[in-house]
Amino acid sequence: QVQLVESGGGLVQAGGSLRLSCAASGLTFSNYAMGWFRQAPGKERDFVAAIGNGGGTDYADTVKGRFTISRDNAKNTVYLQMNTLEPEDTAIYYCASAIAVANIRRSKNAYWGRGTQVTVSS
Repeated sequence: QVQLVESGGGLVQAGGSLRLSCAASGLTFSNYAMGWFRQAPGKERDFVAAIGNGGGTDYADTVKGRFTISRDNAKNTVYLQMNTLEPEDTAIYYCASAIAVANIRRSKNAYWGRGTQVTVSS
């Protein structure tokens, strides 16, 4: 019943920006932490960012200062604003939801979206 649907991916040149969105349904959105992971071809899935139900955030070191996670509880949506994109950011980006930020980072009892492709060209 829980569904997470990502959107906003695409092709962008290095240095450009994209904003990803994840619309959630089937859960009480305001009670959940939300986050983003990414997986490049042939690589493992890596944590990117998370935001708690109180607005606290957590970022991977590789994206700090460039990416911003935010949420709009009225729209049941979490966003990932990605600036100064680099080719190394190319990956499928997955939305995740869990009861706490720590659970998202541990992938503990988390829900997942299907992903959206982000490709950064040089």
